[in-house]
Amino acid sequence: MLELPKSTEFNRRIPKQKFYENLTVSPALKRVFVDQIKVIYWRNKIAATTMNLAVGETVTEIEIFEIKLNENKLDKAILRQIDKEIPYHIIFLLEHEGRYQVCTAYKEAAVSGNNAFKVGTYYHTDWLEESELPLKIDGLNIDKVYENFVRQIAGNALQTERQESLKESVERDNRRQELQKQIAVLQQKIRKEKQLNKQMQLNTELKKLRKEWEAL
Repeated sequence: MLELPKSTEFNRRIPKQKFYENLTVSPALKRVFVDQIKVIYWRNKIAATTMNLAVGETVTEIEIFEIKLNENKLDKAILRQIDKEIPYHIIFLLEHEGRYQVCTAYKEAAVSGNNAFKVGTYYHTDWLEESELPLKIDGLNIDKVYENFVRQIAGNALQTERQESLKESVERDNRRQELQKQIAVLQQKIRKEKQLNKQMQLNTELKKLRKEWEAL
């Protein structure tokens, strides 16, 4: 499906109840599992043992999970719950009526250890035909393959000409999104503000935020 080597194929169906019975989920999230998900497959396992790749320093395995949906959307809370509980890096392949969306979060080991993960921003592709899926293996070790997967899925959001790590790219994108929200709030305040001197103060602050945003 993603043109991954046959040696990585796992193709095991995972009953969705395995997730909501064994993971710590609220009744509301359990309902989302039941209503939105049709079936889950563990399609591939990318590791030094399944491919000719060097072991990574931070990524030991990359799992490819295909989730067949009842509708063309999925509550990200489900993905976050799975990501928190499973101590491997996961690429989610969502399918609905023959179209696909690839989704993943930047994921790193939490400071607490104990196989715990800190799950960051989720990135996803548009809904695409199977032949249009962008996921290609690129890299000589598991760390680099994972980094390139995330960048391929995120597209322009993480593209840069700078020499920076994936973590730095994600942090820069997070800051850009925060600035966009702050800019929108300030613009609304300026439109509502009646006093000229306060408008000028807000405009000065707006210019600073826009300058920082443009620098990113």
